[in-house]
Amino acid sequence: MDEAALRRNLDDVWRRMAAACERAGRQIDDVLLVAVVKTVDVDTVRALQALGVTDVGENRVQQAQAKREALGGGLGLRWHMIGHLQRNKVRHALPLFEMIHSVDSVRLARAIDERAAGEGRRVPILLQCNTSGEESKFGLSPAALPELLDAILPLEHVAVNGLMTMAPFVADPEETRPGFAALRELADQARVRTGLPLPHLSMGMTQDFEVAIEEGATLVRVGSALFRGVG
Repeated sequence: MDEAALRRNLDDVWRRMAAACERAGRQIDDVLLVAVVKTVDVDTVRALQALGVTDVGENRVQQAQAKREALGGGLGLRWHMIGHLQRNKVRHALPLFEMIHSVDSVRLARAIDERAAGEGRRVPILLQCNTSGEESKFGLSPAALPELLDAILPLEHVAVNGLMTMAPFVADPEETRPGFAALRELADQARVRTGLPLPHLSMGMTQDFEVAIEEGATLVRVGSALFRGVG
């Protein structure tokens, strides 16, 4: 692993995040980098932590479990579940992750609530919305969000912290802007409906995180931009 390349990549991502915040009139502290580590080994995760990364994201429960065990408990990092979560994996996921970004059904929310009740904790979740309309994407339709919120709010062991979306893969990042703006508007409507602060918008990846920040992202999930040339 080339730690110098990793440092350069990380510095570049942070610089681009800061520039996007400046263009949007926001503070860099308003946006958190979630380093997506699904393709890298535990030595790279250790190096990220040593360079100041505080939050990492995994797509699969088993991968997160293996890495956390190899790291002796997770290195004090905050781990985020950013991939699709199956209900039968909830009991394995909850001890691993501080936040689950990908809740898109009442049944999944109830499974998390039931398991969290048994553990005596309240789990922060984000509701995944499919703002692009792509059939290949997980997430509920924007029209279904009010009904899902109404069903989840009575649950005592989940805390809805905001919304998440995945943009389509396109050549021009500007084409992702409408989907990000739509998620921000959905969050504004949900705040009015529920009275909840819903502080987080998880949106933006390597190809489009700057546009996402300009549209209000508070969590950006960046992977390949960090690991190019790292080996």
